[in-house]
Amino acid sequence: MAATFGRRLRRGAASTAVAALALAALTASQAPGAAGSAADKERDKAPADTPIDGGSTYYTDLPPLNSPVAPDGSKGGGAGPVVTGPAEAGIPATVLAAYKKAATRIDASDPGCRLPWQLLAAIGKVESGQARGGSVDAEGTTLKPILGPQLNGNGFARITDTDNGRYDGDLTHDRAVGPMQFIPSTWSKGGPDGAGWGADGNGDGKKDPNNIFDAALAAGRYLCAGGRDLTVQSDLDRAVLGYNNSADYLRTVLSWYAYYRKGTHEVPDGKGVLPAQRHGSESGAGRGDGAAHPGKGGSTAGDKPGSGRPTGPGDQGGSHGSPDDNGTPTPTPTPTPPSTPRPTPPAEPAPLTALERVGDKDLTATAGTEFDASPQVRAEDAKGKPVANAPVRFTVVGGTDARFPGDATGVTVTTGKDGLAAAPTLRAGSTAGSFTIRATAVGRSVPAVDFAMRVEAAPAPRADVLARTSDKELTATAGGAFEDDAVEVKATYQGKIAAGVAVTATMVTDDTDKPVENDKGPYFKDPEATGEDADKPVRTLGTLTTDAKGLLKLPKIYTDDRSGTFLLRLTTAEGAVLTVELHVTAPTGA
Repeated sequence: MAATFGRRLRRGAASTAVAALALAALTASQAPGAAGSAADKERDKAPADTPIDGGSTYYTDLPPLNSPVAPDGSKGGGAGPVVTGPAEAGIPATVLAAYKKAATRIDASDPGCRLPWQLLAAIGKVESGQARGGSVDAEGTTLKPILGPQLNGNGFARITDTDNGRYDGDLTHDRAVGPMQFIPSTWSKGGPDGAGWGADGNGDGKKDPNNIFDAALAAGRYLCAGGRDLTVQSDLDRAVLGYNNSADYLRTVLSWYAYYRKGTHEVPDGKGVLPAQRHGSESGAGRGDGAAHPGKGGSTAGDKPGSGRPTGPGDQGGSHGSPDDNGTPTPTPTPTPPSTPRPTPPAEPAPLTALERVGDKDLTATAGTEFDASPQVRAEDAKGKPVANAPVRFTVVGGTDARFPGDATGVTVTTGKDGLAAAPTLRAGSTAGSFTIRATAVGRSVPAVDFAMRVEAAPAPRADVLARTSDKELTATAGGAFEDDAVEVKATYQGKIAAGVAVTATMVTDDTDKPVENDKGPYFKDPEATGEDADKPVRTLGTLTTDAKGLLKLPKIYTDDRSGTFLLRLTTAEGAVLTVELHVTAPTGA
């Protein structure tokens, strides 16, 4: 028989002093700070270390002890037709699709992060009950706003309005917004380079925190920030604590993460687990749909989704039950809270004590190409033996546009049985100069290994042969012009197409080693000249370049009043020469 579990709403800032001290060392470098209390110094805006949700309230319901089992005819993880089944393992279809799409996109752009979609689902469960049971439209936008309590310093961080009420409808203070509960300042300004973490996950050209596709992608990018590898427990903990710096929050999210990894299934949108209608929570303010107080984003307290067991004595949160025949409420017996299992963390990393360089120290490539060799290291233990299955992070350091696959600046590679880890192919980019590839042992305090990398400027395109693409005789009448594109040539270098080669075209008097520019006969016009200068004869053009196929079509060639055979000489810097005859006849009757 299924047990009945209580539901409770908890403030993210209500972590105990003991929990805060225990987490201090873990979160000092990456995880944003815990939300402030009313006694904290007031702040006019969100500081750089404010958690993603501003330390707002969250749902503390824990998953059932038994593993999730999808209903008959369904497929775990959302594959196959949409079905209904056990409530706790069911994730609304659109919400589930958003989590998986976000994880796929991040896997392509930052494969070293190894973001599992189940982690997004766990955070979505704790932050908003999977968008209030999947209450979203076909595009993934919530049907009603999901807003956290006012961040006015009364038990939470104090963040005065940063968005003029654009996202949260509150003109005095900020509130966490949407299914992933981003505070406005973090969504629009608090991301990398101050650009904000907001993202466009559904390709509609908008970044909307109320859209589950946008919010899930933004959350995923935040979790992967700073070169994190989420298969490493310390990185995973820091990422989750960045959302809400609370030991209870971390435990709750990781519990759902472990639960979802055992299996999930789709349920129709709007049919997910709904909030428990329980009033009179600790804070007197909770997350709701924003309809109760237009313009302020408020709602009744305790409006939280999910079900599960209480987290311990005092966390039972019993209900009032149903009234009896006399109208007197019959109390619902409070179940004895079972112990709360913590997800089993990954196995400890191998006893890695050193990274040793393998192969060349300095690597060089030409701009626009790929490096022929990749930085490689060997992980060793204290006895100098190879360490397998150790994660090694390769990071691009310095001012360069060199990138790993997926335009990534950092990737994580696991060592093989021989202890070796090699970075994936590195694209040199277009900028010449030096930079560093740094190899570090993830989760281990061992010296990093630096590889000096150099990108050399690509040599100027060369051509050793110029040839016409047609053998047709070139003829025009004096006082007229040759046909458009009358002269087309092809440039090659050592028999291969020579693209981007500079070619000079000159009307000459003779075909010698040092010809003289002709001041009579055929001529060009300056394409950049205006007014009276536009018609002045130009007999040398030095700004011509072959295209990607090595072809060059000369500009229109005009004739003056002289007739005869004239010479056009085409040359390249590498010594390629082509002389073309231009025949000009006198007008009829002249």
